[in-house]
Parts: sequence; structure tokens; C-alpha cells
Amino acid sequence: MSLLARTLFLCDWTSVASQNSISARNLTLTYDPDKNPVEVLRGIDLDVATGEVLALLGPSGSGKSSLMAVLSGLERASGGDLTVAGQDFTTMDEDGLAKARRGHIGIVLQAFHLLPTMTALENVATPMELAGDPDAASKAKAELEAVGLGHRLDHYPTQLSGGEQQRVAIARAIAPGPELIFADEPTGNLDIATGHDIIELLFQRREETGATLVVITHDVELAERCDRIVTIGDGLIAKDSKPKTKPGTKAA
Repeated sequence: MSLLARTLFLCDWTSVASQNSISARNLTLTYDPDKNPVEVLRGIDLDVATGEVLALLGPSGSGKSSLMAVLSGLERASGGDLTVAGQDFTTMDEDGLAKARRGHIGIVLQAFHLLPTMTALENVATPMELAGDPDAASKAKAELEAVGLGHRLDHYPTQLSGGEQQRVAIARAIAPGPELIFADEPTGNLDIATGHDIIELLFQRREETGATLVVITHDVELAERCDRIVTIGDGLIAKDSKPKTKPGTKAA
């Protein structure tokens, strides 16, 4: 690319990225590039508008969770341009990405990843305390109350059901007030009824906070709850579409 073309691209890129929670161009991810290269992401172009609810849909091995890891700063892209929550992830190292996530990005995973030696309150408050938030305890208490666990503040993970542990994980993700939330198969370890309740809670808290939400799933019914569905296949975007049902309506 010539210097002029690159300059024009960067000007257009900056304009687009400033209007979105996520802007990715030609995003790639290759594992073990020097010995046995495995291309996981093979050139992703994706914009996610601020406040949008997006589903990343695809079967296991399609690259959707790897894409989430890159977009959330848990993994460095091998190539391309990426701006997330107003920050340029393109040139950041792992420490830079960790700092960029702090307070701006909330993550909910299939495995709850709660610290077993900490209470629900401590699991939610501690990350904010480490980030230097003087109101960490009060924010954690308020968010746990918002997810229906005001009566479980002093309980340890082993004293909580799977659904309650995921509620704690949601509270931990949302309490700092992030602009962007990622949820990777958030109901994967839950029974159907509990999973339905967790999705209702996640969508409710997103609506109340106004955050952008990206849900990674293989569940078509869940994807239909979102504003937009991006289908991933073989490390590429196979389809970008609107749901067949009205966003926000409850799945049957």
C-alpha cells in the first residue's frame, strides 16, 4: 500500500472507529506461525455500533471464541487493525491490553472463574479494588443486589448454585460500568431453565446500563434475541444478517 493510500485508509479508519464500540479490519490470528502455522482468523472485517447487541454465531471450531478473545484483548491479533472501546489495540502488548480492558470491557465466560476463597462480594469488588476504585465495595454490593444476590453477599462459590455463580460473574463484569460486555457461551454450564433466566438477566442489565453486548453462541434461538447476527465459519465472516424475530422478544 502506498503512503497516500495508507494515509487515506487511516483517516477513514479513524472516522469509522470513533463511531463504533468495535472496528476491525483484516483481522488475523495465526498460532505457531514459525513452525506449524494454524490460521484461526483469516481476515475479519467487523464494525459493532455503540449500544448494539450482536451475536457471534457458529459451530465449535469456527473461530468465534478466538475472535472474541482478540476483540476483548485476551489475545493479540497476528495482523490487521483493531479499535475497541475507543482504544487502538493494534500495537498493544499483553500488559497494554490488560490495562485497556480495565473498566472498559466486561467479560462473562462459560466457566464462572470465581475465586473459591473469596465471597461473592469479594469476587466482584476485588478487581475494582486492584484497579484503584475507592467505591469498589459499594459498587459490588449494588450490582449483586441488581442481579438478585443481595442475600448472598457473604457466600462462597461452593455455597452457590451454578446459576447464582453465573450471576456473580455477570455482576463482576458489569459493576465497573464498562462500555462493552462480551459473553462467551454464558449458559453452557447451566440447565435449560437456569440458562434462560441468566440470558434474561444479562439482556436486562445490558438494557439498563446501555452497554454494547457481544454474545458468542452456537444457539440460533439465543442469536435471534440480538439486534444482529454475524455467522463465523472457518475463520471468516460467512453471513451478516438481522434476526428473523424482533430484537428483545422472548424466545419460546
